[in-house]
Amino acid sequence: MPVTYVEKSIKINAPMHHVESVLTDFNQWISWSPWLLMEPEAAVNVADDKHFYEWSGRRVGSGNMQFEGAVDVNNDGRRLDYSLNFFSPWKSTADVEFRLLPSDEEEMVNVTWIMRSSLPFFLFWMKTSIQNFIGMDYKRGLSMLKEQIETSSISSNLDFIGETVFNKTPYVGITSDSAVAEMGIKMSRDFTALGEFIKTRAGLQNGAPFCIYHKMDMAKQVCKYTAAIPVKELPADFPENVTTGDFPHAKMFCLRHEGRYEHLGNAWSTLYTMQRNKEFFPNTRVKPVEIYLNDPTEVAPGELVTDVMLPIK
Repeated sequence: MPVTYVEKSIKINAPMHHVESVLTDFNQWISWSPWLLMEPEAAVNVADDKHFYEWSGRRVGSGNMQFEGAVDVNNDGRRLDYSLNFFSPWKSTADVEFRLLPSDEEEMVNVTWIMRSSLPFFLFWMKTSIQNFIGMDYKRGLSMLKEQIETSSISSNLDFIGETVFNKTPYVGITSDSAVAEMGIKMSRDFTALGEFIKTRAGLQNGAPFCIYHKMDMAKQVCKYTAAIPVKELPADFPENVTTGDFPHAKMFCLRHEGRYEHLGNAWSTLYTMQRNKEFFPNTRVKPVEIYLNDPTEVAPGELVTDVMLPIK
C-alpha cells in the first residue's frame, strides 16, 4: 500500500513540560483540533486517564487515538508517541509522534508533528494530494495549538450560514499565480495595489473586497486567484496590471469564518468535506470566493470576518 509521511513544525512560547501536558491530555485536543472544528456535533469520548479518545461523525468519520508514552531524546528533548486508528471513511492505521526540542530562542520550544501511515491501494493516485491536505491540516492545527497554549484562546470559529446567493457583481481585480505557501503575502500586495487605484476613483467601490479562486492544485501546491473589489460600474480606463470582470449570479453555500486569515483553511476543509459527503452538490461552472467583511488594518486578527463560499446547484 502507498506509504504516506507528513511532518510540520512550529515554535511555541511555553515551558516544555506544559506543552507536553497539553499534548498528552485529549480533553485539550478538542479545542485545537482542525478536524473537530468542522463538525461541532461529532461524538467525542475521552477516557478517564485522558490518554485515549474516540470520535464519530458524518464529516470526521470514526476512529480512535491512544497516547503510548514519552521518551527522552537528544538535546534535552522529548518524544511523545501515539497510535491512530481510522474506521471510516476507510480503515487504516498510523503512527503519530510529537517531538519537543529546546529552541535557540529563550523560552521557546520546537514542536514537530509527524504521521506515518499508508493508504488503501485504490487511492495510490491521490497520495501526493492527500499528504498535502493532511500537511495543511497539521500546519493549522499547530498554529491553533500555539494560540491555545500562549493565549488560552483560538481565533477560528465557523458559523454555518448555509445556502445564500452571490448577486452578479462587476469588479476590478488583479489576477495572480502563486505557490500556496506565498498566497498571504501576494494577496496582501494585490489588494494594496487595488486600494491605491480605488482611492483615485471616489465612490466607485460597491461592497466588500473578495477573492475569486480560479484553480487550486494541491499536488503541486499552486493556485490562481483574482483579488477583486466590487464596483458600481466598470471603469473606462485602468492600470495595465488591473483587470475587470463580472462575477455571475450564483447560488452558494456559505461558511462564515471569524478569526485569523491563517486559519481560513478550516472553512475550506469543512466545505470540501461537506461536498464529498453530498451535503450539497457543487456548481463547477462558477468559481469559489472569499469575501472579506472587515479591514485587517482596522481590527485585530482575531476579529477578522470572512465569508467563504462554494458554488452549488
